[in-house]
Amino acid sequence: MGPVQIRKLIADNKRARFDYYIEHTYEAGLVLTGTEVKSLRLGRANIGESYASPENNEVWLINSYVPEYGPASRFNHEPRRKRKLLLRAREVNQLYAAVNREGRTIVPLKLYFNERGLVKLELALAKGKKDHDKRDTTKEREWKREQGRLMRDRG
Repeated sequence: MGPVQIRKLIADNKRARFDYYIEHTYEAGLVLTGTEVKSLRLGRANIGESYASPENNEVWLINSYVPEYGPASRFNHEPRRKRKLLLRAREVNQLYAAVNREGRTIVPLKLYFNERGLVKLELALAKGKKDHDKRDTTKEREWKREQGRLMRDRG
């Protein structure tokens, strides 16, 4: 997959790259209601605690938070409802096989509007990190930061 052109970022899951090894990324559309899109246009959403789950040849985004849209009053949506993801059949089969056979997790990375104004979700097929792997990641990040400081101060 080529580089993703992001027009307007809505939500970012910064914790995902710390907690998981990212193996493969996918771009998926979402089935949304009108009030959800309006709420997303205001830029208020959270995908930090969410995950995707393959069920019956479909992939669903679970536990993502899209707050209610104030002006919609009684016609509003449920903030934490399951949302269907739109993927190609081949991608759904790949995800289903990886989750069921290899024990992988499907983690949302970014929620954004693409250049056409459609809401897209960047998903990753990921493998969970153990605690010692997370410590190694932190040490490596701090060493790179220190290297940058040393190079900047000397050069």
